[in-house]
Amino acid sequence: MPFTADSIAAQQVQECLKSLYRLVHDIEKKRQQSENGINTINKFNSQDERSSFMQTDIKSVYKTAMLQAEQEEELLRKALQKISDIRNIKNERRIQARNAGNKETIRRGAWMKMLLSSAQTLPLFVSKIGEKPPPLCGAVPAEPNYFAKVGDMVAALVKVAEGDGDNWILAEVVSYNHALNKYEVDDILEEQNQKKRHVLSKKYVVPLPLMRANPETDPTALFPERTVVMALYPQTTCFYKAVVNKLPQTHTDEYELLFEDFSYTNGYSPPLYVAQRYVLAIKQKTRLP
Repeated sequence: MPFTADSIAAQQVQECLKSLYRLVHDIEKKRQQSENGINTINKFNSQDERSSFMQTDIKSVYKTAMLQAEQEEELLRKALQKISDIRNIKNERRIQARNAGNKETIRRGAWMKMLLSSAQTLPLFVSKIGEKPPPLCGAVPAEPNYFAKVGDMVAALVKVAEGDGDNWILAEVVSYNHALNKYEVDDILEEQNQKKRHVLSKKYVVPLPLMRANPETDPTALFPERTVVMALYPQTTCFYKAVVNKLPQTHTDEYELLFEDFSYTNGYSPPLYVAQRYVLAIKQKTRLP
């Protein structure tokens, strides 16, 4: 029986899951070793215990504990990479199915849940000592020569219903023409605009972050308070102007934003919460020709 694209992708996912299963067990073993090392250090730091050990023994225990912690960190990073590999395999298969003409029919409510889940499970960047967050991590912008890959989510400036002007919408990259420096993108929600597919110059397309920033280790990769941004308005697929009111405090938190809304006396909406993935640097004075 010939292998199909679905069966190959399923086999790849299964292999990743098996590796992830082994890594989780290895992590637990290493965590217990690290915990024992920390307990030993705490004993050494006790005044009653300190006199019964030589200084050289203390150094040895610290070195062992540090090595165990580093090994645990490495295993955790490998496990996170396996999870990322699974996401990539599934995304590649989805793109192949779409290119083969298998159109997805997903209701709006289901799309909203998927977008939220996608933001919550976006890979988390946790820097090593001295390491800087890379481009497209949190608020760190893409490099000037970067172009989004097929299947990536972007903010795209498109013409909406006649008379409504232009709007930044959530879209998916279909292709990128290097010679013309233009993207072909699909509107996430087809019924939201008269036209689903758009061909746009690169300046009208903004890649979404590929990783979340960890506020506890990389706060500089977040937009500061009072920064003007454009963000996905909750329960919609459109980006609007907003001001950062509060930053995420942990890697699971969202931004607290005040959206520009002149139906309120102060010109801004009440605080609303938006995931890192859907908060971007504001694009000023950008209009379609």
